[in-house]
Amino acid sequence: MAGITNGAVVLTPPRVPAVRGLLVDRPVAGEKRVLLAAPRGYCAGVDRAVIAVEKALENFGAPVYVRKQIVHNVHVVSELEKRGAIFVDDVAEVPTGSHIVFSAHGVSPAVVQGAADRGLDAIDATCPLVTKVHREATRFSKQGLDILLIGHTGHEEVEGTMGHAPERTTLVTGPEDVAGLEVRDPENLVWISQTTLSVDETMETVRRLRERFPNLQDPPSDDICYATQNRQVAIKKVAPAADLVIVVGSANSSNTVRLVDVALEHGAKAAHRVDYAAEIRQEWLDGVATVGVTSGASVPEVLVQEVLAELADAGYRDVETVVTAEEDLMFSLPKELRTDAQGNPDERGLGGRNRRLDWQG
Repeated sequence: MAGITNGAVVLTPPRVPAVRGLLVDRPVAGEKRVLLAAPRGYCAGVDRAVIAVEKALENFGAPVYVRKQIVHNVHVVSELEKRGAIFVDDVAEVPTGSHIVFSAHGVSPAVVQGAADRGLDAIDATCPLVTKVHREATRFSKQGLDILLIGHTGHEEVEGTMGHAPERTTLVTGPEDVAGLEVRDPENLVWISQTTLSVDETMETVRRLRERFPNLQDPPSDDICYATQNRQVAIKKVAPAADLVIVVGSANSSNTVRLVDVALEHGAKAAHRVDYAAEIRQEWLDGVATVGVTSGASVPEVLVQEVLAELADAGYRDVETVVTAEEDLMFSLPKELRTDAQGNPDERGLGGRNRRLDWQG
């Protein structure tokens, strides 16, 4: 996989997962066990976006171009590359007349227009929950409101959202930004947020914003997506009992990185992020009886199962699933992909992949 920018992170090709047996079973005080958080892994928006690229390859043949990473996971991107997807930073890199898929994180109107100007056949795989935020930004701008967007500098979703109301949107990166914030009209403000943020930190940012701007308006509903919230709630339940938490996911995945922080904030003695099971270090397990395991919303379950297999080699064979919510939401695919290559209706088109994780029975 070629290095490609995704927000502030440039990812290098993932290393090939190593053979099993890197970890050894060393004695610890107490019984070894794993607390496996649920929900974890793929959310409906990620599932939809990944299937969109798979179906575009089936229907139109390789290559299919994708602007940025379709989702923030190096394994997923690498697997799609093997099937013929080509990931680019800019639509200007795509040959005229080609098919291009916009990632789950969304794009600005300028990117959409740039693709049209090049004669590209664009397929919009933006998560519907991100599209909701885009529509809010557009609507608030038309109403004459100035928008405070809570999010991470350089993140694709933030850039796409700001592009829907660039002259009226100010980025707020966290609670520490609030004191120095300058706005045009303190009486005419509304806040919205990136969908993959920490719930707690976002609410603290809003609290501080409201202290400075008492008339700050709220969006009609919370912008942080259900999957981000559910995964944070699950790890909060696991963390107090965990000597170590392992979060599976990539470095440029905001929700994955935040799960590490949430685990530490809620009682885990240690927490680490890995892309692959082979990255688990033996020393992390020294003195550890209970390991918590979870994964970000763009992580396929196979990577979690590889982590569990590696931990089993180290003696952590007793796995208890900690369920805090059930998820059954699925999003329809983009309209261009609801049929197969012959034009026949495809059952995946109206609901993506009928997947049920082990914690769903």
